[in-house]
Amino acid sequence: MGEQPAAGQVLAGMGGVGKTQLAADYARTAWQNGEVDVLVWTTADNATAVASGYAQAGMEVLGAGPSDPQQAARSFLSWLEPKSQERPCRWLVVLDDVTDPTDLKGLWPPTSPHGRTLVTTRRRDDALTESGRQLIEVGLFTEAESLAYLTAKLAARHRHEPAEQLAALAADLGHLPLALSQAAAYLIDSGENAATYQELLADRTTTLADAAPDALPGDQTTTVAAAWSLCIDRADTLRPAGLARPMLQLTAMLDANGIPQDVLTSSPALAYLTAHRTRTGPAPAGEPAPVSVRDARRALRALHRLSLIDHTPNTPGSHDGTVRVHQLIQRAVRDTFAAHHHHQSARTAGDALLAVWPDIERNTALAQALRANAQALAHHADPALYKPDAHPVLYRMGASLGETGQTTAARDHYQDIAETIGQHLGTDHPDALAARHGLIHWQGESGDAADAAAAYEELVEHMVRVLGENHPYTLATWHNLACQWGRTGDVAGAVAVFEELVKHMVLVLGENHPHTSTARHNFAYWRGEMGDSTALEELLADRRRVLGKEDLRTLRAWENFARWGGEAGDPVGAAAAFAELLEDTVRVLGEDHPRTLAARGNLACWRGEAGDPVGAAAAFAELLEDTVRVLGEDHPLTRTARRTLAHWKEKDGACSPGSNGHT
Repeated sequence: MGEQPAAGQVLAGMGGVGKTQLAADYARTAWQNGEVDVLVWTTADNATAVASGYAQAGMEVLGAGPSDPQQAARSFLSWLEPKSQERPCRWLVVLDDVTDPTDLKGLWPPTSPHGRTLVTTRRRDDALTESGRQLIEVGLFTEAESLAYLTAKLAARHRHEPAEQLAALAADLGHLPLALSQAAAYLIDSGENAATYQELLADRTTTLADAAPDALPGDQTTTVAAAWSLCIDRADTLRPAGLARPMLQLTAMLDANGIPQDVLTSSPALAYLTAHRTRTGPAPAGEPAPVSVRDARRALRALHRLSLIDHTPNTPGSHDGTVRVHQLIQRAVRDTFAAHHHHQSARTAGDALLAVWPDIERNTALAQALRANAQALAHHADPALYKPDAHPVLYRMGASLGETGQTTAARDHYQDIAETIGQHLGTDHPDALAARHGLIHWQGESGDAADAAAAYEELVEHMVRVLGENHPYTLATWHNLACQWGRTGDVAGAVAVFEELVKHMVLVLGENHPHTSTARHNFAYWRGEMGDSTALEELLADRRRVLGKEDLRTLRAWENFARWGGEAGDPVGAAAAFAELLEDTVRVLGEDHPRTLAARGNLACWRGEAGDPVGAAAAFAELLEDTVRVLGEDHPLTRTARRTLAHWKEKDGACSPGSNGHT
């Protein structure tokens, strides 16, 4: 750590990162190198322990009598004060495991040019850095450090494991030094290999305690499972009392790498915190006071101060606040759940995600974070998300993947949940049928129109048998089946089905039902494919009048109408229409939304068709940079932008605008 400032340093970090070991190594080195004349090490988990350590030092260094420990402690602290008339004494005081900064009031070693103070603690309170003390965050091992540690520990016992298996084990342990140490001891004692230990960790029927060695290595006194227990108890006593534990329970169900703060301060989260608040005193009369957003944020700060989470607060109205929590802390918390509590926490976490999940995903980073959290929840929560029914967050995650152009991922997601729902609820359950519908839809969007049409035909028969021909799910499936027929080349058949389907939906669902509106749109779309755009022109005017110019359904109709105008021989008009459409799309969806990027591609194409190939190439060059930045190298929009850029550079062949087609 180098030369220490006179005021001292504070080593802070979560339990298990090796703060005490670092402090011990520093103290040992300073003593062996002759850098200090007096070295005092004392446990500092309460004020009494600190005072006792000082009293013992007073007795040994100053010869104070044991009859008055308090006086001995005061004498020792006074002796540490610098005195100009005496030969300076170089001292180092280590206060190990400070639990509460208030315990050190009146017990901090004095500032001295000849003395050093070193503190280890899980706390990150501002009070620890008063008087110029420096806070040093002690983090996890790096991947390389973890691998080197495990390799060396095992090699010392003539054990050798493949580097890739040890690296995978270290990742599963989150590179936590304490966990790595105990895992190495377990492997040595049991004779098992790293892969078997990983299987033990992944087994949900076991707990972290089952993965601990029978005898802890070195001077360790606590298992990984118990490392945070007392710390959580302490967090629950901080204001607002009783909220830290239930807040940590919610974080345990979500993504360790980043939970949007707004998820944990949403209405479902607040209701959970109110219902599960830890009682730290006599139960109040009547119903407990509802937990506020401010209370929830303060609970996050309490957990942060005790290094149980890392919390980056957001500013009012933004979504950039993030909570991170180590995966082993999550596991330790989940290990304490009773079955009903696990179920409640999981369903609440799903509700909380939906509460902040926007209908229009303008913020791509937020959308990615929400999908990652939904995926983590599905992993941690099974089977809670499927009982008593399939939680809507499962469908929202799939829709989000598909709507951002990740159609193959959306298809695979629906495949997984359709199989799981079938196992838990049966294949005739409406949720199972809805999941199959989503699977087939994204199968078709992924380019497999023929198989999707055949699958829709089977699903329609199943739905009619189970739900009846007028059920919204049945009608929606008929709708998508007609679309698939159109995609496979039977445009006339699609138009005929949609003409009858729209009439039926108006009678069953009503003229203003979203399913009816979508069916009207697709009826108009497929009529346009037959060369008649009259229906879409009427629909566009109707949507502008009823829904407004910037409604998503209006924008989709406008997009298809503009494209057909260009294909009918008016590329200049199409370019003008897409320029106006792009402005509205940016206002509604934001600049980085996939549909906005697709609209930019359409505009560039029609400008090229209108006689400006150089401008089209320049626009696609800019678009390609943005699609790579936002969506990645392998996204379909990126591939289309790259292919179309090459076309306009070469100025050969016909342009294929990136229309989203029917919806």
